[in-house]
Amino acid sequence: MTDYEKAVALWLKWYISTGVELAEALSEFGIAFAYHSGKIENDNIIYHEVREIFEHDGVTSYTGDLRTLFEIHNSKEANEFLLTAFNEKRAIDETLVREFQRILTQNTYNTRRWQLGERPGTYKRHDYVTGKNEIGAAPEDVREEMEELLSELDGVPNEKALTAGAYFHAKFENIHPFADGNGRTGRLVMNYIFLLHGHPPVIIHQEDRKDYFSALEAWDERQDLEPLIAFLQGQTVKTWQKQLERTERRQDR
Repeated sequence: MTDYEKAVALWLKWYISTGVELAEALSEFGIAFAYHSGKIENDNIIYHEVREIFEHDGVTSYTGDLRTLFEIHNSKEANEFLLTAFNEKRAIDETLVREFQRILTQNTYNTRRWQLGERPGTYKRHDYVTGKNEIGAAPEDVREEMEELLSELDGVPNEKALTAGAYFHAKFENIHPFADGNGRTGRLVMNYIFLLHGHPPVIIHQEDRKDYFSALEAWDERQDLEPLIAFLQGQTVKTWQKQLERTERRQDR
């Protein structure tokens, strides 16, 4: 059994079915996920500030920029929303995806985007550069492409959770449906897909972002999903390594 398979097996042994059980299992995960997911695109994110906001709903002696502060607060709200959605077993549809994005980006759209009519929770109205050579789907095509993507998730068996999550994330980033927050939204919805299908959620560690972006580019350039699947397997092990080691120590006693 590979370390990845061990991580999935460990998660399944916990038999998590309610939001309360999930909150307990993810007591430290939410903070680490918010830090790394935010840090991938905003280098001003600082771990101890994320922890303070998650644990005390505020931060003392903050000297950073206001957008970063809002992003951290929003990550906490998005984490709470994920727990509620899981408890209610909400379907992965446009309404859910747009609500995740709205929560993650409230109060963070810059003046230019606001003047262009962009709003959190609504699909983009204009094109924005998304990568080396991409601007994503044309605004007029976003709704149709998102409907098609989400319909492809219907009836996915649990044993295909990793592939489904990777596919959603790769194609979502390729569509780039929102004016801002696509990366954070894509990573969070991917984890929601994992949770609904009995797969442990994953932290994409900011120190591994070069490999992460390379894996996404493999899809953009040649529709090759295997690099992202392999990357996510490695990140799954990295995310749950301490729990795996703890379990193995107990078994050795």
